[in-house]
Amino acid sequence: MGLLEGRTAVVTGAARGIGLEIARTFIANGARVVVGDIDDEAGAAAVAELGGEDHARYVHCDVRDGVAVEAPIDVAEEAFGPLGVFVNNAGVTRDATMRTMTEEQFDDIIAIHLKGTWNGTRAAAGRMRGHGGGAIVNISSISGKVGLVGQTNYSAAKAGIVGLTKAAAKEVAFAGVRVNAVQPGLIRTAMTLAMPEHIWEEKMAEIPMGRAAEPSEVAQVVLFLASDMSSYMTGTVLEITGGRHI
Repeated sequence: MGLLEGRTAVVTGAARGIGLEIARTFIANGARVVVGDIDDEAGAAAVAELGGEDHARYVHCDVRDGVAVEAPIDVAEEAFGPLGVFVNNAGVTRDATMRTMTEEQFDDIIAIHLKGTWNGTRAAAGRMRGHGGGAIVNISSISGKVGLVGQTNYSAAKAGIVGLTKAAAKEVAFAGVRVNAVQPGLIRTAMTLAMPEHIWEEKMAEIPMGRAAEPSEVAQVVLFLASDMSSYMTGTVLEITGGRHI
């Protein structure tokens, strides 16, 4: 029996990268998953990779739109049963120094990461309250803890997710809904591997464990927070950084 045996989950931004790895890990542990994303081609490919529609479904979902966020939940409950797990993972970057960053670049990141996480948490908690409980996991970032150069928008949004997580956790704990967050550091993905080598080496030098994390290592922590292994945890923020910025 897997840790999520028989449970229904939605993971936003799961067509690729860390989100796809989270979906893969959930399915390996007995869940059925709806992938929410805006890349329809990648979303269809993700469903095929995850074992087809017996295990996963894809729904186009722009997390900036509160109504749109209801769509993957509707599909999940119609196809697989009551929503038990929701992961707010969708995100992008629009890095620039504060001097050169446009208002549009700032607003985009706040809308996708912070408002998107609020939309997802609000919608998921509303369904879970009616089902007697559930687990919501929000993906923040170490950038939200320490602030990183060129990421005033991203750092602000990811720090906001921490506050949102804690406030939401207090609001819905009485209904058996748990809300937790993770803060990944340097994760080995296509995006981070595209960094200039000197930037990569600078980041590596800050990590006591001396290596970047694999996406599966993030997914395992998310699995823990989604499962009954963390049944007495809510409002927590777990760092996945190899000791960076402790």
